[in-house]
Amino acid sequence: MAVSRILSRGQLGIDAPQVTVETHLGGGLPSFTVVGLPEASVRESRERVRAALQTAGFEFPQRRITVNLAPADLPKQGGRFDLPIALGILAASGQIPPTSLHKREFYGELGLAGELRPVSGLLPALVAGKGCDHRLFIPQANEADAQLVPGAEIAMAADLAALTAALHGQMALTEPAPPAAPLEPPPSRDLSQIIGQDHAKRALIIAASGGHHLLFVGPPGTGKTMLASRLADLLPPLSLSQALEVAAIHSVAGMQREASELVQRSFRAPHHSSSAASLVGGGSIPKPGEISLAHHGVLFLDELSEFPRSVLDNLREPLESGQVVISRANAKLRFPANFQLIAAMNPSPSGEIGARSRDTPDQIRRYLSRLSGPLLDRFDLSIDVPRLPPGSLSQTPDRTTPTGPSSAQARQQIEAARQRALQRQGCLNQQLGGHQLTPQIGIPQPILAFTEQAVTKLDLSVRAYHRILRVGRTIADLAAGDTVEKAHIAEALGYRAMDRLLAQLARSG
Repeated sequence: MAVSRILSRGQLGIDAPQVTVETHLGGGLPSFTVVGLPEASVRESRERVRAALQTAGFEFPQRRITVNLAPADLPKQGGRFDLPIALGILAASGQIPPTSLHKREFYGELGLAGELRPVSGLLPALVAGKGCDHRLFIPQANEADAQLVPGAEIAMAADLAALTAALHGQMALTEPAPPAAPLEPPPSRDLSQIIGQDHAKRALIIAASGGHHLLFVGPPGTGKTMLASRLADLLPPLSLSQALEVAAIHSVAGMQREASELVQRSFRAPHHSSSAASLVGGGSIPKPGEISLAHHGVLFLDELSEFPRSVLDNLREPLESGQVVISRANAKLRFPANFQLIAAMNPSPSGEIGARSRDTPDQIRRYLSRLSGPLLDRFDLSIDVPRLPPGSLSQTPDRTTPTGPSSAQARQQIEAARQRALQRQGCLNQQLGGHQLTPQIGIPQPILAFTEQAVTKLDLSVRAYHRILRVGRTIADLAAGDTVEKAHIAEALGYRAMDRLLAQLARSG
């Protein structure tokens, strides 16, 4: 009897649990069995491995071959186990030295001629393998994934013959090329190119400084989408650990994030016809949704009221927990979803409010009822984006003429405010729990009482009370203030446009 053991890794959400590929050659009629909860793509590896070994010039043992993918209760899927299964057969039959497999991990799908094809969702496995101080062998076509894991010991091969020659010590395999330098954000999307809307720009800067969720409300064509598109460029670059986490999510989703874009924040803008599975994640083989692809970045929902209410309500829990857990019969998959939500919507079916509106209060109420109160309550700021006053366009004929702070100037203010919050409490203001909103972080007791009185008078929720305090703390950070003052809370109360609209409708009907 002959047994070999080869290390690889599976895929469970963005986690990469260790999988040991055990191969046993026994007596009896020739057969080839793969066990260990393999899905169809893994069971089919038997034919790919058999053909690849034979065409590459190796002997395929005419014995009873049993391959066990341990642990047995972990679902296995994809073609990544082709290479470790093939090497396990070669090691068990004495065609490659078993000592060459120690502290090494192998990944790759085999073609019938022995070529190594790329593996999807490989990045989490590379990160985990680096953490275990293993040498990693991957297909040449996965070089882009390898470039995202600096410091990992990675060797690449184009086919099975080259890899086995390297294991025999007969040749050296190539290593990933150094990644390109990170790209700067596109210079053509500057905040100062948006005409007017100074109040909305101020709200955008506050939202970026504290990580707050922001809702723009206004008629069509007032610049809501343009304002939202500037947010990702105002945020500081990702740290290396954050960038790897984001890249791992994209890898699991079957999307390639280039090394030159590694530290850029994601900006995801799904269409309002998106399903719950595409937005939150899921499917027969669960994949991350838009909110996970926006991890450490921005999720922009344009025409918010056109999204199905049932789809939007799926966002409520991830907004609080920062992750999505998808349950299946044999596994629970976790996808991070710590994103900043920014949305835009019209205030009524016709898009107008006040004297311009053709809608009755009942029609507007029905329109706004598409959004649940708990979801609206999760926006830290909501702001009116009105039509520009007459003369605004003709007074700024050249789009290159700056109006208000540039993105570079705003970014300096934002980074300084974020740094104050991180030094004070170790997190952004949006992430502060209700129990942390105390005088210890510069919110005096009289300010807490003043905020409570305002919330009671406006008939707002306890969640709104906490959000107003967080926004006030961010406004104080932008002003380089150690303590929150009444003026900061008063400004925070001014960013409650949706509350004012709903109160106006309640009075009218």
